[in-house]
Amino acid sequence: MHVNRLPFVILAMACLGSAGCDEALSDLTGPTRNLQPTFSSIQREIFDTTDSAGRRACTQCHNAIGSRFNGMDLTASVSYANLVGVASRVKPGAVRVIPGDPENSYLVHKLEGRAGIAGLRMPLVGPPYLTSGQMLVIKRWIELGALNN
Repeated sequence: MHVNRLPFVILAMACLGSAGCDEALSDLTGPTRNLQPTFSSIQREIFDTTDSAGRRACTQCHNAIGSRFNGMDLTASVSYANLVGVASRVKPGAVRVIPGDPENSYLVHKLEGRAGIAGLRMPLVGPPYLTSGQMLVIKRWIELGALNN
């Protein structure tokens, strides 16, 4: 049976942009029920926290010590400056986060494990990887201009 997913995608995007859909948004984000499309929420719920599904906090590897080996420090004091508008150190021509353009942001490519990435899908110790709902929120933050909010 073929199911048209377009209405679900439209509803999900509407909920992400609306304060009136908090319950639906928390249902989409699964193991990070408080995740919102803001940088502070992504920092707290994705980068800094191991979620209930067992996906480890990004900062367990991507920290000041680990960045010497993996090229990326995602600790709260420097993560935004290391992501938005910054060229990838390992993928020539790629920009980590392009405000307004989630589809061409290398962070999205690495988290989704797209073809052509340098190295492996993140998190390196996955699965579990980020859920489609978690990715939807990250993409929405980028789409909204990747603000430092």
